[in-house]
Amino acid sequence: MPGKEISLAVIQRLPRYYRYLGELLENDVVRISSKELSERMNVTASQIRQDLNNFGGFGQQGYGYNVEYLYTEIGKILGLDKRYSLIIIGAGNLGQALANYTDFERRGFYLKGIFDVNPRLEGISIRGVEIQMMDNLEEFVKKNKVHIAALTIPKMKAPQTAKEITDMGIKAIWNFAPVDLNLPSDVIVENVHLAESLMRISYTLKDLEASRESDGN
Repeated sequence: MPGKEISLAVIQRLPRYYRYLGELLENDVVRISSKELSERMNVTASQIRQDLNNFGGFGQQGYGYNVEYLYTEIGKILGLDKRYSLIIIGAGNLGQALANYTDFERRGFYLKGIFDVNPRLEGISIRGVEIQMMDNLEEFVKKNKVHIAALTIPKMKAPQTAKEITDMGIKAIWNFAPVDLNLPSDVIVENVHLAESLMRISYTLKDLEASRESDGN
């Protein structure tokens, strides 16, 4: 709904709704109630209704949700009805793994370029996109509309590289480097810190093991 402030927590749940609805579509499910969806997602039915009501509701009393319609509408809310061009900076193992991920195109994200500083990687093709040297990046950005840059480079290089690419006009960064980026407020940064995710798992495991030990005493 235009002009309405939506909480970050709601926005962060939308991709999960989208994924579950996509799975329902693949299984030929035509409609689903908030209760049935809540059981699949382990989210309360009330939470689902509250979240979706931020955008107009989409459900019908006594019918539930039309899965295909809701999937399409959430896709629009997430901007997935648009096309975005993506480049990857850093063609090491992680960068190449991202480049090989074929699901991006299904979501409207199209890989247009891969860049690195290692001359041994120059010219290697990943799904039809050749790895280029960083020296070519500025000219590439001038000639091509680039919406998103994924950074899969060492943390020591990430802040300067991020500044350089935002100066070139790229306004969205998918940051896999384990460092916080200090960038202008009009630049979108989505951090994916893999080690931090493992630390959260470690904490939960430690808690679980401590609980089991306590129960065993």
